[in-house]
Amino acid sequence: MLWKDKYELGVAVIDAQHKELFKRVESFLHVLRAKDSWEEKIPALNETLEFMKRYVVEHFRDEEDYQQSINYPGYKAHKQIHDDMVNYVLEVSQQYEQANNSEHLMQQFGGRLLAWLINHVAAEDQLIADYANKKGMSGNGR
Repeated sequence: MLWKDKYELGVAVIDAQHKELFKRVESFLHVLRAKDSWEEKIPALNETLEFMKRYVVEHFRDEEDYQQSINYPGYKAHKQIHDDMVNYVLEVSQQYEQANNSEHLMQQFGGRLLAWLINHVAAEDQLIADYANKKGMSGNGR
């Protein structure tokens, strides 16, 4: 499992969403690495891509709402990182459709998704938790 308990922020809804994102990305990578033919992989990959397009937006919105609720000073920069990732997911999705389900594109996407998820949750999101802890606002069960 790629998820580590040290990634938890102490905000129930966000931690649950992070765990779901890790689970989905791990499953996506598993499908990419499977010995099945590309045609057999396409339905599962399409499902993951559709999930990411919806869920990333929902998760980012919740995380941004939390940041605003604690007056997180890094909110604007963090939101820009989120916006860039949403744009990337949408761009890859569009390219994937136009390239008729390109395997190479999905391999690139899987690698970038994993690296981004770990770096973002383990580093950027931890700054939010650190700030909340200093302000005595963590674990509010939001």
